[in-house]
Amino acid sequence: MPRLFFAILAIVFAGVVFVWYTKPSYDSAKMIQAQIAQYNTALDKASELQKLKQTLLSRYNAFNPTDLDRLHKLLPDHVDNVRLILDLDNLAGRYGLSLQNVDVSSSASQSSKNQTTVGAIGASNQKYDSLTLTFGTRATYQNFLLFLKDLEASLRIVDLVSLTISPDPFGAVGTLSSGKASTVSEPQYSYKITLRTYWLK
Repeated sequence: MPRLFFAILAIVFAGVVFVWYTKPSYDSAKMIQAQIAQYNTALDKASELQKLKQTLLSRYNAFNPTDLDRLHKLLPDHVDNVRLILDLDNLAGRYGLSLQNVDVSSSASQSSKNQTTVGAIGASNQKYDSLTLTFGTRATYQNFLLFLKDLEASLRIVDLVSLTISPDPFGAVGTLSSGKASTVSEPQYSYKITLRTYWLK
């Protein structure tokens, strides 16, 4: 009889120990093992991403720095209004042109003007943005045409939005296509130009 009592008591004790200690500890261990497996998976992915990063970095470093500079000039990753104006002024200066009344406006200011149209289409998810640059200048038609050709051939992506030509009230000057003085008098015109250029967001 005492043996049966102790056997039953031992079974009850074992059940209590299993319910109150063994099972929670086992469940906790299983949970920790699952977390360890998740962390190991994350570490493996991080290692793969690190290898991919090194591979891409090696490929990037293999590019010619001159080509990268040209690519950044083609489509920059930021807006540099001052640099853009200086580049245009240097380009125009080759033919005796000077930029006047320069006005730069971003697409955000123009989006308010076209709010109805944009609202109908929906939010834009494009990866680039644009800005417009308006300026005036004076030159002979030949020099202005050469300026436009150089602008067209430049690396920076530029769209001609609008162009207004009017007679120059100051008359004509003697110039050659190179911008040097000439004995032949050519009429000058006043130009008002609006350009649009782009940059990566």
